[in-house]
Amino acid sequence: MNVKDKVVVVTGAGRGLGRGIATMFAGKGAKVACVDLNQADLDETVAQCKAAGGDGKAYMANVAKEEDVVKLFNDVVADFGSLHGLVNNAGITRDGLLVKAKDGEISTMSLQQWQAVIDVNLTGVFLCGREAAAHMIRLGVEEGAIVNISSLARQGSFGQSNYSAAKSGVAALAEVWAKELARYNIRTGAVAPGTINTDMIAAMKPEARDRLIGAVPLKRLGEPEHIAMSVLFIFENSYFTGRCIDTDGGLR
Repeated sequence: MNVKDKVVVVTGAGRGLGRGIATMFAGKGAKVACVDLNQADLDETVAQCKAAGGDGKAYMANVAKEEDVVKLFNDVVADFGSLHGLVNNAGITRDGLLVKAKDGEISTMSLQQWQAVIDVNLTGVFLCGREAAAHMIRLGVEEGAIVNISSLARQGSFGQSNYSAAKSGVAALAEVWAKELARYNIRTGAVAPGTINTDMIAAMKPEARDRLIGAVPLKRLGEPEHIAMSVLFIFENSYFTGRCIDTDGGLR
C-alpha cells in the first residue's frame, strides 16, 4: 500500500511512539487521524503532521470504552470519507509483582492494576481493530492494514504480568485477524519495540538508563522513528501479513 492520500488512524498519538508513527506517515502524504486523551498533546502532534507535509486531525477518545471507539471511527470516516489503516498504539502500564512477600507480609498485584492495563492495551486493540475492519469492508477499500504495537514484554517481563499478557495478546490478534480478514484484502501485523527513547526512559536516573542501554547489543536506544519505519514496512509490503517484527536492537 502506498500510504499517500490514505486515511490512517493512530491511537496513542499524543506523544512518544504514536507521535513518531503519525508524523512519519504524514511525511509520506497520509491523512492521519490522531487519537489520544490529552488535547494539548494531540494539537502538537497534528501540527507536526502538517509540518511534515501531510494532513492530521485530532480525536479525543478512550480506546477502552466501546462507545468512544464506535464514535471515533464513525467520525473519522465522516471527516475523511474513507479509512485504509489503523495503528493500535495506545497503551498504559501499572507495574507490580504478582505476589511479594517481605517481613512476613504478602502483597499482590491488585485486580485494578490488572484490569486497567488489559482494558486499554488489549480490549482497546480489539475494539479499534473490530471497528476499523468493519468500516474498511463496508467502504470496499481495495487494501487495508491494521498494525498492533506489541512489545518484547510479550515473552514475559518481570513485574509486568498485566502488560506482558496484553502485549502477547495483541501479537496473537494480528495472527488471527490475518486469517480472518485476508478475504477482504485487509492485512495485519504487529511490531514489538525494545528499549525506545521516549519520555519515560528520559526521566529515568542516568545509572538506570545506562544499564538499559548496556543490555542492548547495538549499545544504543531505539528512537520512535525506528518503530515507525517497521510499521510503515508492514503497510507498504503487500505480501506481509500476520507476523510480528521485533525492533529491538538485538535484545531478543
